[in-house]
Amino acid sequence: MTSLGPYASFVVTSYALVAAIVLILIGWVALDYRRQKERLRELEASGVTRRSGRQATDIR
Repeated sequence: MTSLGPYASFVVTSYALVAAIVLILIGWVALDYRRQKERLRELEASGVTRRSGRQATDIR
């Protein structure tokens, strides 16, 4: 680490923390996506439909 300068430990630690936080956020988003897709399947199975799936003539 001495070849990186006197602040090498700070820089390496900072990059490691940022990498860990980014990986945690990616995991969180992936899990939330799965939960949202499952919830949407449950709603559609119970008869709730999406407004975006309607035709313009179905609205009135």
